[in-house]
Amino acid sequence: MATSVVRFQPKAGPSSTPPQWGVLFDRRIAVLATQAATTAEFVRHAQAQARAATREQATLSLDDVKLLSPVTTNQQFICQGVNYESHVRESGLDPKNFPFNTIFTKASSCITGPTDDVVRPRHVQLLDHEIELGLVLSQDLTQAREVRADRLHEVLAGLTIVNDVSARDVQLPQGQFYKGKSHRTFGPVGPTLLLLEPEEWALWPSLRMRLTVNGAERQNDLCGSMLFKPHQTLTELSALHDLQAGDLIATGTPAGCAARSPGKLPMFLARHFISDATKWKIFVRKGMRDPLFLQPNDVMELRIRTDDGRLDLGVQRNKVVSA
Repeated sequence: MATSVVRFQPKAGPSSTPPQWGVLFDRRIAVLATQAATTAEFVRHAQAQARAATREQATLSLDDVKLLSPVTTNQQFICQGVNYESHVRESGLDPKNFPFNTIFTKASSCITGPTDDVVRPRHVQLLDHEIELGLVLSQDLTQAREVRADRLHEVLAGLTIVNDVSARDVQLPQGQFYKGKSHRTFGPVGPTLLLLEPEEWALWPSLRMRLTVNGAERQNDLCGSMLFKPHQTLTELSALHDLQAGDLIATGTPAGCAARSPGKLPMFLARHFISDATKWKIFVRKGMRDPLFLQPNDVMELRIRTDDGRLDLGVQRNKVVSA
């Protein structure tokens, strides 16, 4: 049975109180004895302790704690782009033109908690959301390795919810994924790190991602719709550079983002008759009138679970505020 791990601080204590780890049972937490300061330390040394926790040990109320990201900011934050056909098409692109796995990184300093505010910088007007399934490594990968689809448990500890918050008016006109996606608070993670048992990894394609803004549904798709599956991405990444236990891989987002293609005719005209500078000025000006882009006081709510509830990564809820 999957184990819901949380990282937290007591609400009553000072912000300098060292975070603790626990196992969530409904709305109560079984506090773990581990002193792990990082996600790497936790997945290397405390997984067995977490799996051994019982409901009877859950004596701490969830209402008395502040949940933190289960992925600490020392870990690598690696992302896949255009990894769902529906998102490729809404971006005005042809999936046939993407026979490769698109990889980029976010600054780990953008990682924030599952209930923390997302701060929109003053120069950003087109703020967007992207719900994604996060993979958390259980071991170091320091040489090329072929990861099999039925052996994910050998290299992955568990799953979490990621919101790849993006400043589209930076990312797209400037061609700067890192700058557009790495502002502080642009990476809400959690609330849980769901540790899976070996046989449960076969269920990941049936996880459903849902994102709402102010209660209105924006994104809804199954994780199994991703183009490049976890085993393929892990195999490719292991051949490129070193990965460490606790590192986070966000696996892409489906359709439903605010930024989308204006249509074939406008795209044709923009490509052939308008300069790039003018094209992006029009994009930003039009986007500023689009109510789908996130505004201060908007509340994003993200859920990832199987329809039968066997796997449930919890609910992430973040409010947008102005800098």
